[in-house]
Amino acid sequence: MRALADWTGRTVLDLGCGTGFHLPRFAADAAAVIGVEPHPDLVALARRRARSAPHVTVLQGTAQAVPLPDRSVDVVHARWAYFFGRGCEPGLVELDRVVRRGGTAFVIDNDASRSTFGGWFRRGYPHLDPPEVTERFWSTRGWSRTPVDIRWSFAGRADLEAVVRIELPGPVAEQVLAEHEGTEVDYAVNLWSKSY
Repeated sequence: MRALADWTGRTVLDLGCGTGFHLPRFAADAAAVIGVEPHPDLVALARRRARSAPHVTVLQGTAQAVPLPDRSVDVVHARWAYFFGRGCEPGLVELDRVVRRGGTAFVIDNDASRSTFGGWFRRGYPHLDPPEVTERFWSTRGWSRTPVDIRWSFAGRADLEAVVRIELPGPVAEQVLAEHEGTEVDYAVNLWSKSY
């Protein structure tokens, strides 16, 4: 992300910030960091995580109704907050509203077109659009795709199994766990970016 848009000295919005895991990382360089999260329990955890950084604020809100003024942020980070393309149009309208000219928005999501996990994901969620439809959704709206290869690596098999059971529906999780050996899984994501 930093290679595409440096956030040093800028205002960063972490949209769908969850427990606030990324807030301190952005706060190390940014002038201001705002986390927005819809779930009250996660808002409380994010506030606790960021309490030692005076220039971090955590607000309750959604991607469809970001509680910020127009043209108020320079860089937006949304990691697994805009799932799968179609259906997230109201959130994209909000990005158009809150990002300053010269700013950049990033959306990080699964790339179901490749990797072991991508294959599992397609098996677990066959009702979702095929990867090529999702890619077309983003590209026709002016977003650029940077494919990123990552890897899950767990200390033990029980940890891998727990995460797979969270990520995939029960029967599919059990099928892929029966087929997959070891404690690592190759995983592909898309880094979508748009300059304003």
